[in-house]
Parts: sequence; structure tokens; C-alpha cells
Amino acid sequence: MSHQLSAITPAPRARYWPPALALLLFWMLLAPPLAAAPAPLSDAKVEALVEALRLAAPPANADPGLYSDWRVKPDNISRWSQRCLEQAVTPEQFAADPALARRVLICVIKPILVEQLTASDHNEIIAVQRVAAWWMTGDPNQYRSSGSSNYTLRVLEAYLRFF
Repeated sequence: MSHQLSAITPAPRARYWPPALALLLFWMLLAPPLAAAPAPLSDAKVEALVEALRLAAPPANADPGLYSDWRVKPDNISRWSQRCLEQAVTPEQFAADPALARRVLICVIKPILVEQLTASDHNEIIAVQRVAAWWMTGDPNQYRSSGSSNYTLRVLEAYLRFF
């Protein structure tokens, strides 16, 4: 009787291991890496960065050709307001209305911060400094240069106070 049962017993499991192992190896080599998706950028972080840029801005008397608490060049004001509000705003209007200025700057800074988060491999500390360097020099790669590192660290310090 035991002979008859052994005739219908399934083959040993060892026969299934090589193909399963090969399939697993194939999948591991060709499958894209499983990485956690970065958390979406919150409005609070963008707003905190915009406020940090304001707090770190040079005093108003440092350059009389700049407008508002953020110390913005007039040509940027008209260009950015046109893009963000679909109407050009004068430097005087921008300087006189902090809420309007903040709306424009949030619109401008958000994509820059997203870009710099990507450039810094989602290192928020470095990304904030890179945005500050972009704000000051137009070049985010200058965040550690001798001419802008003090400023980028002041912006970072102000930013971190919000969290």
C-alpha cells in the first residue's frame, strides 16, 4: 500500500528552487529600485522659506533700489507679478502691500524649492540654502561660497525656527 502512495506523491521541492531563484534574481536585476517617494512639499514649508528670506534680508537702507521687506529688484517685481498674478505690479504697489508681495514670492519660490530639493537629493537643509543662494546670486550652486554662505546660513536659521 505504501508503494501506491509514493507513486502519486508530488516531486521533491528541490526541483522548483532553481527556476524560482532565477526568476527572483531576474526580477531584482531588472525591477526599478523601491524608494520611498518624497513627501509632497507643504505650503507651510514654502511660506516658512519666504518668511525666512524676509527675515534675513538686508536692512532697507543697504540698497535703496530694492523694494519691500524682501528687498526685491524692480524688474523682478513686474516679471514675477505678471507670471503669478497675470498682471504687472509696480514696485511701489509691491512694497506697499506685504500680502500681495508674499503671494507673488510664494508663487516664485515654490518651484525653485522643488527644483532644489531634487538637486540636493531631498536634503531639505541643503535645498533651503540653495534657494537662498539663488535668491541672493541667481546661482543655487553658490550656497557654500564665501560671498553667500553667511547669508544662506541666516536664511536656514530663520527657516528652522518655524519647525
